[in-house]
Amino acid sequence: MDTKALDKQYIMNTYGRYDVALKSGKGCTAYDEDGKKYLDVSSGIGVNALGYSDDGWVNAVTAQLNEIQHMSNYFYSSQSSKLAEKLCSLTPFTKACFGNSGAEANECAIKIARKYSFDKYGEGRNEIITLKDSFHGRTITTLSATGQDKFHNYFFPFTEGFKYAEADIDSVKNLFSDKTCAVLIECVQGEGGVNIMDREFVQKLRKICDKKDLVLIVDEVQTGIGRTGKLFCYENFDIVPDLITCAKGLGGGLPIGLCLCTEKLENVLVPSTHGSTFGANPAVCAGANYVIDTITSGDFLNEVNKKGAYLMDKLKNLDGVKSVRGLGLMIGIELEKDNAHDIAVKCVESGLLIITAKNLLRMLPPLIISYDEIDEAVKILDKTIQEDI
Repeated sequence: MDTKALDKQYIMNTYGRYDVALKSGKGCTAYDEDGKKYLDVSSGIGVNALGYSDDGWVNAVTAQLNEIQHMSNYFYSSQSSKLAEKLCSLTPFTKACFGNSGAEANECAIKIARKYSFDKYGEGRNEIITLKDSFHGRTITTLSATGQDKFHNYFFPFTEGFKYAEADIDSVKNLFSDKTCAVLIECVQGEGGVNIMDREFVQKLRKICDKKDLVLIVDEVQTGIGRTGKLFCYENFDIVPDLITCAKGLGGGLPIGLCLCTEKLENVLVPSTHGSTFGANPAVCAGANYVIDTITSGDFLNEVNKKGAYLMDKLKNLDGVKSVRGLGLMIGIELEKDNAHDIAVKCVESGLLIITAKNLLRMLPPLIISYDEIDEAVKILDKTIQEDI
């Protein structure tokens, strides 16, 4: 029985899979089990920041696997210590907390915000304001934090304590009460449709949170690790959050989640208040250390911005494209026919791995994509759109 048949027989049907079984890859190129070649501009939904099987990343992970593959968090690990030190030295944050995924990182951030408020103000100050069209994960609590009605079904009762505002300062203000402890936002909403927050809105939000002693959390699960041309997306808005969460691209292809906090929150969590069996896994952290070293070296991040601008300029000139928006290499494409899903399926058939976000095509290519590969991706997309017009 082949891979697809085994999947359909034994794996729960939780994904609308494309009709492709990938087997191998290198850089921005993947191959299926029949040897067909694909150009990937999705990078595993932003995970493969350095593309498939980067030699240095593979060597870093393999070297760690040959030493020790896992240890309990009751013991110290050099790889996680080094990774935390790098991230804190590159940012205004002072402490890190490790997990396995973006949802787990967001769960951690929610716990920190609520405990900070409990420790300082007592019980009852625990509500968190999030934004409509946000997405923060698929656990019961992070689904509750997600500001999209379509996710608020089936799994009742959801975790209490979340309210949803428009991405507008007055809308947020109207939800403040003496129960509010935090505001959680994405500076660019990925799953919500590549919605870029207004710079003035984000800056006003920072000032109000300071005034009311509310924890400002920025979800960087999809936007972080160079995706928007900065190490973290919040840097594009000239603010410093109290907490950020990251995952996806940080591991370079292995599962990781991370919270980074400023000094005022660094002692909120104490032993027995949080934990994760596989958080700070040495092999995963070895890969993450390599990713961070790579994207913060030389002109890497400037090139991400240049490539993003180059790609968006080309996309805007295609017949059948209504609009293009994005930051760095996080790009949403609105089509005139509003048929993004159908075009994505046809692109995959034509050798281009692309994904969607609501009614948009979404591109999250590996950060190492070349200009020639960008040209090839645009060519395939253009041909696919024209055939459908």
